[in-house]
Amino acid sequence: MIRASTIEKRMHSFLIALAALLLAMPARAQVYEGVDLVRATLLTDTTAIVPGQPFHAGILLEMAPGWHTYWEYSGDAGLPTQVEWQLPPGFEAGPLEWPAPEAKLEPGDIQTYGYSGSVLLTARITPPASIPEKTVTLRAKTSWLVCKEICIPGDAATELSLPVAAESTPANAAVFESFRSQIPSTAPPPFAVTWSRSGDTATITADAQQPLAFFPLPSPNQSIGHPQFLPPSTFRIAAPAPLRAVIASGEGPARRAWIISEDAPATPQAKAAAPAMSLWLALLYGLLGGAILNLMPCVLPVISLKIFGFIRQAGESRSAILAHGLAFVAGIFAWFLGLAAVIIALKSAGTEATWAFQFQNPWFNIAIGSIVFVFALNLAGVFEFTLPGRAAAALDSTGGSPGLSGPFFQGVFATLLATPCTAPFLGTALGFAFGQNAATILAMFAAVALGMGLPYILLAAQPAWMRLLPRPGAWMERLKQAMAFPLLATLVWILSILGAQLGMPALIGFCAFLLALALACWIYGAFCGPLAKPRTRAVALLLALAIPAASGWYFLGEKNQPARADAAATIDWVPFSEAALARETAAGRNIFVDFTADWCITCKFNERTAIDTPAVRALLAEKRVVPMKADWTNANPEITAALKRFGRVGVPFYLLYPAGDAANPVILPELLTESLLLDALRKLP
Repeated sequence: MIRASTIEKRMHSFLIALAALLLAMPARAQVYEGVDLVRATLLTDTTAIVPGQPFHAGILLEMAPGWHTYWEYSGDAGLPTQVEWQLPPGFEAGPLEWPAPEAKLEPGDIQTYGYSGSVLLTARITPPASIPEKTVTLRAKTSWLVCKEICIPGDAATELSLPVAAESTPANAAVFESFRSQIPSTAPPPFAVTWSRSGDTATITADAQQPLAFFPLPSPNQSIGHPQFLPPSTFRIAAPAPLRAVIASGEGPARRAWIISEDAPATPQAKAAAPAMSLWLALLYGLLGGAILNLMPCVLPVISLKIFGFIRQAGESRSAILAHGLAFVAGIFAWFLGLAAVIIALKSAGTEATWAFQFQNPWFNIAIGSIVFVFALNLAGVFEFTLPGRAAAALDSTGGSPGLSGPFFQGVFATLLATPCTAPFLGTALGFAFGQNAATILAMFAAVALGMGLPYILLAAQPAWMRLLPRPGAWMERLKQAMAFPLLATLVWILSILGAQLGMPALIGFCAFLLALALACWIYGAFCGPLAKPRTRAVALLLALAIPAASGWYFLGEKNQPARADAAATIDWVPFSEAALARETAAGRNIFVDFTADWCITCKFNERTAIDTPAVRALLAEKRVVPMKADWTNANPEITAALKRFGRVGVPFYLLYPAGDAANPVILPELLTESLLLDALRKLP
């Protein structure tokens, strides 16, 4: 039998929950061209307010597909969302709690941090110990900037009424837990994080097995650059000390994040993550890690080529197979020991060296990406490498065994791609090695090389095991062509690194260079075969060499440098005002008005690529155009009214007033190009 007191408690809880539901104010939405861009809702994690008992309130922002708002540090553009709590007397609100954001590299090398889909921004609310009212109303005024191709400010006033009671039950548990888990923790992460500096450049290395994301969190007046990801878990950024940042792992509700600081003392957790290790245990870890490297995605494409070679050699003699296998392993050792020698030399010179340090150099990534691409074209059948008879005979006789140079360089190529990967055991072993003397570093890299090469030594030493492999046949040509696609996938990975280092313009330049390189390879394959006439072969070979050289000079030179976020505009802008506009039009001058804002991504891209260019600056001077900037970074009623006159609610927006016809300005597209602007300027009187 249920007691009366229990029934009363349940009815009381039900009535509290019902009252909270009935008193809640509906969500407020920002509508643009019939679409709800952002819907704001005030939520709490409780059904009632208990005097003196803290609870959490949050603003849930739900964005339309393709639109996004911004994190507390928005990056090169954008503005953080602001929440102004309007609470009853005696209530106190803690600081806003921000879930870990998403990073976006926009066109024009503009790095931003924000949210798409939805986000819940919360704060801890502490009520007073005594509340005489039966019902309390919480209010919040929220303002945000939402962007897609254009950026539009928005705001909403939300409120929520809750009953005052002696007890409460949880509310909105699913949405609060989903975003609460993504709020960066101030506790140390469960892995070691080390900071190092070279001038104004900070390097942050995490000893984590899972992929990580990095979000800088500078102080208000701290100027920083764009973070560079250095595989597997190292980040580099130009910023004066000290720097704070957020590192995160996982996706969605399973995401976890931690705040890290350059001036924070070493924590027991970080020290425990790198325990002392004996040399023999470290060598064992290196051996195991090297073996597992063969299964890593960045190595597997090249290893598959070697397996293909074993299949092709299945009909050869045992000694020939062993020689090829040992040559492949020799290439592995040559690379690893050479890398160890470079690291020892750098350490001796007082320079810090890390695993995969060569991938920190964009030119290395350009070179290795080009090699991977050429290999893929070769496998796809675009061309075949052929040597004259004497050269081929000399190469075959090198080393006393035919064709050993091919397997050797395959081994070098495989390990060259292996260095950005950190397999299980390998990170711990290399972390131990980098702090040791030269002999230990050499021994550790030799152990990794042995681990990586051991499967091939065993396979080459026991050719009988290759009976399990299929016999050579016509199918091998199709298999060889299919092998091109894993290599192209590797190229995509290299492109992602290069894009993070140099930005979108450099990435496009490198892709254009690869297109020219593909043309050169096709010319070589089509016209440099053994049956081609000597004159045809000579001309084709000259073109095959000249095209990559010329395209490399054009696409990989100055055009391949990253855009500078702090590059100062050279146009002498006149600040916009209605009075200035009237004065210049009355004087009969041509006027170009740029409605822009520092937080507008598209505005910044257009300024760098279409407006502040030598050709446009020259034509502005020739036509005596007055360049007028309507800077909407901060709220400006005069600029807002000017935009509304033309039916606009956001920026960018561009107007061109011809002299003598100021009543009919030319409206230019939001996605502006240099050619469009030049054509419009040329039509001015």
